[in-house]
Amino acid sequence: MMASMDKPRVLVVDDEPNIRDLVDVALRFHGFAVTTAGTGDEALRRANDDRPQLIVLDVMLPDLDGFEVCRRLRTRGDETPVIFLTARDTPSDTVTGLTLGGDDYVTKPFSVDALVARIRAVLRRTAAAPEPADEILRVGDLELDEARWCVRRDGAEIELSPTEFRLLAYLMRNSGRVLSRTQLLENVWGWDHSANSPVVETYVSYLRRKIGPDLIHTQRGVGYALRPPA
Repeated sequence: MMASMDKPRVLVVDDEPNIRDLVDVALRFHGFAVTTAGTGDEALRRANDDRPQLIVLDVMLPDLDGFEVCRRLRTRGDETPVIFLTARDTPSDTVTGLTLGGDDYVTKPFSVDALVARIRAVLRRTAAAPEPADEILRVGDLELDEARWCVRRDGAEIELSPTEFRLLAYLMRNSGRVLSRTQLLENVWGWDHSANSPVVETYVSYLRRKIGPDLIHTQRGVGYALRPPA
């Protein structure tokens, strides 16, 4: 019983029984404890009752779509990592999923081994505690306190998602340096997204909207740097 409780808990949500069963069997084989759901309403109930450590979530469900499920989870304060698994593969769909608080976006058809690797990467990243900090990180009037998970600019508190917080912390720890897209992917997301993934650009745009457009600078063809305003 204890061995089962020690396994990472994953909720798989898909209305196609063959996909649901395929992912269920594969994850169990790789050492995960799995529960499943076939609708959005059932997914919300399972997320509340079972407290999974990660949710693999289809977008096209028969009642609530996966985007709405994720939106409701985040609205009620549930920050369980979400990996969207869907046939909807346009860039706008990917951006929508990430905007709503998704941690990754996998399109069908998919490789089971690649999905397992992504699940493990997201779990490693979200389970890692913030690095201990002896002092608050500061760049200009922007402050980030890793111990208290708090960000302020000019004294006003700014609410960030976990991924936004990690990205900002990494930029601030390397203030003034131009960081490549690859460096950001490896150090914030923990693995190499596909070349076409807009995840870095998407989250940089989120941060600019929240902390102001004058701190994160783009070096075209190279990457991004966080510097105080001139």
